[in-house]
Amino acid sequence: MKFLFVWLLMASWLFGAVNLNTASKGELMQVKGIGEVKAQAILDYRAIKPFKSINELGNIKGFGEKTLEMLKGKFVVEEILETKTE
Repeated sequence: MKFLFVWLLMASWLFGAVNLNTASKGELMQVKGIGEVKAQAILDYRAIKPFKSINELGNIKGFGEKTLEMLKGKFVVEEILETKTE
């Protein structure tokens, strides 16, 4: 299970996509079209519930159809896997 998680992180890094569920504000702001306000809005949304789809960005004020189209391929949504320690 840990291998899968590491592999997914590496894949997103290789392709330059930013994970909406784990990215810091600074990492979000490195994506063209995402400034401080939009990055904070993503963090605020994520604090309530993790993203299940990139399309959920459309639920955030300031993310219309044109913005979503521009951001395709720049974000990924990967679940945060919790590991149990025994």
